[in-house]
Amino acid sequence: MSSKIAETPLMKQYIEMKKKHPDAVLLFRVGDFYETFSDDAITSSRILGITLTRRANGSAQYVELAGFPHHALDTYLPKLVRAGKRVAICEQLEDPKLTKKLVKRGITELVTPGLATSDSVLANRENNFLASVHLTPRTAGVAFLDLSTGEFLTAEGSKPQMAKLIESMAPKEMVTLRGKKAEVESCFPGKYPIFELDDWIFTTDAANERLRKQFGTVSLKGFGIDGLPAAVIASGAILHYLDITCHSGIGHIDHISRIEEDKYVRLDRFTVRNLELTQSLDTEGKSLLDILDRTVTPPGSRLIHRWLLFPEKDLEEICRRHDTVEHFFRAPDKAKSLTERLQTIGDIERLLSKIAASRVNPRELLHLRDALRAILPVKTLCMAEDSPAHLAEMGQWLDPLPELEALITTTIAADAPPAVQKGNVIEKGVSKELDEYRDIAYHGKEYLLKIREGESQATGIPSLKIGYNNNYGYYFEVTNTHRDKVPADWIRKQTLVNAERYINSELKEYEEKILTAQEKIEVLEKALYEELVRKVSKHLTTLKRDATILARLDVLLAFHTVSSANRYVRPVMDNTLRLNLIEARHPVIEQQLPPGEPYISNTVDLSNDGEQIIMLTGPNMSGKSALLRQTALNVIMAQAGCFVAAQAANIGIVDKIFTRVGASDNISLGESTFMVEMNEAASILNNLSSRSLVLFDELGRGTSTYDGISIAWAIVEYLHEKAASKPKTLFATHYHELNEMESLYPRIANYNVSVRESDGRIVFLRKLERGGSQHSFGIHVAKLAGIPSTIVERANEVLAQLEANARTGSCDGKVTPMTREKETEGCQMSFFQLDDPVLAQIRDEIIGLDIDNLKPLEALVKLHDIRKILTGKD
Repeated sequence: MSSKIAETPLMKQYIEMKKKHPDAVLLFRVGDFYETFSDDAITSSRILGITLTRRANGSAQYVELAGFPHHALDTYLPKLVRAGKRVAICEQLEDPKLTKKLVKRGITELVTPGLATSDSVLANRENNFLASVHLTPRTAGVAFLDLSTGEFLTAEGSKPQMAKLIESMAPKEMVTLRGKKAEVESCFPGKYPIFELDDWIFTTDAANERLRKQFGTVSLKGFGIDGLPAAVIASGAILHYLDITCHSGIGHIDHISRIEEDKYVRLDRFTVRNLELTQSLDTEGKSLLDILDRTVTPPGSRLIHRWLLFPEKDLEEICRRHDTVEHFFRAPDKAKSLTERLQTIGDIERLLSKIAASRVNPRELLHLRDALRAILPVKTLCMAEDSPAHLAEMGQWLDPLPELEALITTTIAADAPPAVQKGNVIEKGVSKELDEYRDIAYHGKEYLLKIREGESQATGIPSLKIGYNNNYGYYFEVTNTHRDKVPADWIRKQTLVNAERYINSELKEYEEKILTAQEKIEVLEKALYEELVRKVSKHLTTLKRDATILARLDVLLAFHTVSSANRYVRPVMDNTLRLNLIEARHPVIEQQLPPGEPYISNTVDLSNDGEQIIMLTGPNMSGKSALLRQTALNVIMAQAGCFVAAQAANIGIVDKIFTRVGASDNISLGESTFMVEMNEAASILNNLSSRSLVLFDELGRGTSTYDGISIAWAIVEYLHEKAASKPKTLFATHYHELNEMESLYPRIANYNVSVRESDGRIVFLRKLERGGSQHSFGIHVAKLAGIPSTIVERANEVLAQLEANARTGSCDGKVTPMTREKETEGCQMSFFQLDDPVLAQIRDEIIGLDIDNLKPLEALVKLHDIRKILTGKD
């Protein structure tokens, strides 16, 4: 806190609020503005682009000041949060008009990157998760909460497993035990803002008590997490964090779900990245999610993202999804009608958090009404007689809440503004008192005319007038001619030359109503609106269930849409150990080909006791990597519930997919390509099962040729002979020596991606053929890449010399230098010309050594002699 802030009453209050959250930018409500002071003002001015001023401040010389109107909060708050700032909002807790003292203020909310609920901060198609981590010596408990939707998930497992989970969920912020930040950053690498909490929060008792309080239960057994102590502690810590950040409107968080690793296909973080499931490695490329996401609602888009990261292993659930997608093929009109209805529903999930926090605006309640109106026809379509069981069940669980829809319709005006403060929110007829005040405020002249006419008839004063001035308010004006007709209960207020002015109780009563009408309208509308929101909040559980079902329906409709558009077929799913994809295609690449260019499909047939390992050879650019990826992507699509890019498919349930595909150096951590290769390979080999699908692409290329061949051979041999699980494996390689393994091991089969050579040029046919390739065509690929022709010609010369040396068995010669003055000798390129007298002398010295009997001192002497030969000095 700046020492320049003088302790005036207002600044004392500010300092007190700032001490509660010193690391947050404090938005301090003063009248109609949110003000920031001192360092916060400097920060806010820079981020928000608002004017920074200096204000005299008591005995202090000045204090920095920057502010913005309170109604612009939704504009400026998101900018601070997106800049990674925690923002404390300090509101006035009483009406300044009702107190002569300093207005009471208090922090009503602490907004952080993981607890944002503003539409201008949130991405419609992504969850905004806050993560909590509790580390134990052997395991980790994690919890994820999306405050904007109420989704609350938890899991417990090994630290590598939880690291994969955290990477998949991509939280915007993490909380952990104070003092554990460095360890969390080490275990879970990623750019997550981390906030540390006190140690008492990360205890079993505190966590259990807070969770039971939230859900209103006596135990956690009903949620299936009572046997996961680390997960429970992490989950309880998130709720404590909500308390600390003043988030009290959290009634929509009504249950917690366990993420059961055994329930979903395991995709480690390398696989998610390598297969580009949700994000392309190329900034201009597309991911599988980009291709499949044809959803029409934000909750549906968020759900399909999760289904791709967590494909199902439950055969029954997968088949239920496929049944529904197939039904839409038979009933396209129904699919079209359902999609049209869903398009009008919007984001119910995120409306719920606003309702729970009493921050929903009138327009959003009208959106909710429209969504409820759409649910009934959706329910009817789902429950039609021809619907499969899964679709009918979804329809049965949908509740259109007709009473709630009617309540919103009759309470909120059809053309209600987006804010209650703007007025005309409540429909006519809801409140007789409100209607009267509106009539007075908007039709005052007509009412005054009625009073004048009534009094004129009652008194017999035909020239009676009603006027207004600042001194007396409304008054009757009577000319002197009719002064004797004035009723006795009228009070004379002013005498003019030709007339007198009077008031009576009815006129004063109406005057009071006119003067306070607008204020009364605002108070009544606010009260009636808040009462409506309270009534709507009683239906949060049902609305949340509706939102979940509609999101699921949206994803299945999207699967139908994309399957129909891209010629996908329903796979036959079973519990066998076979994977048979007939004429399969890469679902992403085929959509990025130029118009009219077909994707070359291929058949892959793997089984644990048949062709277990396919050894795939062929040049770069021939399509080996695409073949590997498309195999895995089609399996993921199938087990997520989508049809697959193939002519036909028979897929035995896969429980784990591992990939070692593409270069992935982690230079920032000092890891080479080869180290990353070995780390990923080790992760695969240590976690295999009989239902695993393993994809290796160019394993061992990060080291020398012979090391690479040796490691690749040993790993393939292990997968075939030592691994009891005998996992289905695709192994793409440049090492043609590995083709020899087919003759040694019965479940290894050689295949190559075909190319044709014509007139010195190669044509990539991209078709899978039986047998291994004996030529890599690397020089041809270099030519296609634009390598200068002189280099390509020289490479062909060197290749010819090396192949000739290999045929003759010559091993002590060299490649002819580019001067081409010498005869070709040797079996490999030589960097040293051994006909150099000095080098020849060193060679003779080394060859003449009896290394086995050489003593250390003699070795040093010999090394000294060699240095003398090179330098000419002792």
